[in-house]
Amino acid sequence: MKIAIVKLSALGDIVHAMVALQFIKEALPRAQIDWIVEERFAGVLADNPHIDNILGLNLKALKTDKLRIFAEIAKVRAYAENGYDLVIDAQGLIKSALVARLLSANCVGFDQDSIREKWAALFYSQHVAYAYDANTIDRNVAVLTQSLGLEIGKEQILAKQPFLYFQPASAALDEYFPAGQSNVILVIGSTWPSRNYPLEKYLQVIFGLEANFLICWGNEKEHWMAQWLAERSLARVLPQLSLNDLKAALARADLVIGNDTGPTHMAWGLNRPSITLFGPTPVSRVYQTDINKVLKSPSQVNPFKLDKNDFSIAEIEPKAVIRLADELFGKTEQTA
Repeated sequence: MKIAIVKLSALGDIVHAMVALQFIKEALPRAQIDWIVEERFAGVLADNPHIDNILGLNLKALKTDKLRIFAEIAKVRAYAENGYDLVIDAQGLIKSALVARLLSANCVGFDQDSIREKWAALFYSQHVAYAYDANTIDRNVAVLTQSLGLEIGKEQILAKQPFLYFQPASAALDEYFPAGQSNVILVIGSTWPSRNYPLEKYLQVIFGLEANFLICWGNEKEHWMAQWLAERSLARVLPQLSLNDLKAALARADLVIGNDTGPTHMAWGLNRPSITLFGPTPVSRVYQTDINKVLKSPSQVNPFKLDKNDFSIAEIEPKAVIRLADELFGKTEQTA
């Protein structure tokens, strides 16, 4: 059986969908599983033994080059030559639904009451109903497994194996992770300013914990933010990392603390301890476990209409982050 999964972006959303792969492959070990993804995120899927082919698109480029649409359609049509028995759109957007439909007439996606862009449902031959405001990970697992006749429950997801794989890092990471210390990676950036925990409060967290703090970054603005923190503390700025090296670094962390964004969610995928800080987005995006915790600001979030002007994340007290981090360090020591 040949299966194509369409989940184009973004980093954290791809991670939340990837958890389903191990359960699909366990039930259907001979199935071929290909994944269609935006090229810039292909690295997070790389080296996964449950994926046969990673097939890239660059639909983001269409924002500045509309004529590129013909080249991207040609790519999709070429991918369709693989002869997929089933295509599953786990994204639920019109663009992802179009890609799925071009890959095969036998395509599955959410029904119109389960997605934000309701017109996308018109392109699917089969539909999965799952509340739009339900847990994001549960939604991803449902749409990827129900059409295959699989039922994956919460207990199975909680008992998951780590599913982000990587090659030895090309960056010299050893010097950043000294033995005998708790190594904490801070994820300080995100796509919205309102999702970012204030730098001054991150600084208080750094001063409040006995740990080796490392700061990852993904663009020049985040690099400036990381340097701001490093100049005022003993925290160190990691070098710019590829997605492979980011996975390698997160896998070595004793704790990841960060905003509701891709690298923080990758800690969950690697079974590493994490604290995710939420302001204008719902905590239903993640699973909480013994080692993966969240802190949410007091604001009420409407998952159907997120408020980008909700800066309530600043109301999360650093002492709450510090207290939770100490608890997680204690659990790590007990299981070491």
